[in-house]
Amino acid sequence: MKAKEISVIVRTNASMNLSTLFRAPSPLFPPPHSTATSRTNATENIAIEGRNLNFSITTRQGKVVPILQDCSLRIPSGQFWMLLGPNGCGKSTLLKILAGLLSPTGGTMYVKGPKSFVFQNPDHQVVMPTVEADVAFGLGKFNLTNDEVRSRVSKALDAVGMSNYLKRSVQTLSGGQKQRVAIAGALAETCKVLLLDELTTFLDESDQFGVIKAVRNSLDSSEEVTALWVTHRLEELEYADGAVYMENGEVALQGDAASIMSYIRARQSAYIKQINS
Repeated sequence: MKAKEISVIVRTNASMNLSTLFRAPSPLFPPPHSTATSRTNATENIAIEGRNLNFSITTRQGKVVPILQDCSLRIPSGQFWMLLGPNGCGKSTLLKILAGLLSPTGGTMYVKGPKSFVFQNPDHQVVMPTVEADVAFGLGKFNLTNDEVRSRVSKALDAVGMSNYLKRSVQTLSGGQKQRVAIAGALAETCKVLLLDELTTFLDESDQFGVIKAVRNSLDSSEEVTALWVTHRLEELEYADGAVYMENGEVALQGDAASIMSYIRARQSAYIKQINS
């Protein structure tokens, strides 16, 4: 199923557990195959685009199991978008394909570079003893002076609200603070696209919104950075410019965050009425 506009999507699936879904606003970004655009140069102003992406796995018994089916999406540069849907719908798999961690079995894609994938568990990514050393770690591949490294580290930590933690031991940080350090490391390398995989899953509310605000502030301070954030938490949509909603391995809808929220709320309401009737 291709992404459609709110007014024409009225799919029902009684077997779906809508308790895992989320909440939604107005004019939609043009569907993936639409030629309409409010920008002069569509190519330069698109940070992420996937067309008819497919991904499947083969079991030991030789059975092919489809995970993603004809997924298409289009994310404008400089915006904060979220990728959401019920558990098991394929959103993390799609993000890993966009990051280059998995290869699609069909379709084409474009992701503006350089890009950075931030893992759900920050301990997989934050490896140096201090905050300063960790953010500077990836800069070794660039031919930078010490002053340039310090400047990049300082700007990146400022963008995620961690400037006061420069000399802190990584081991003393909370999970959310470690996530912000991982994001700062990507920003220090001047990455153009942040791909963020359910960063707030294991965080308390304070850390959860600290990480979201860090991403939002990073984009607000640089129009060149785009972020795609996988989440299962509906309340996080309040911080997004747009969203892609998935069901059953397909992109069902994409548009501004408020419209996606309204769509999901309507689905939840219809499902509740159905089971109560």
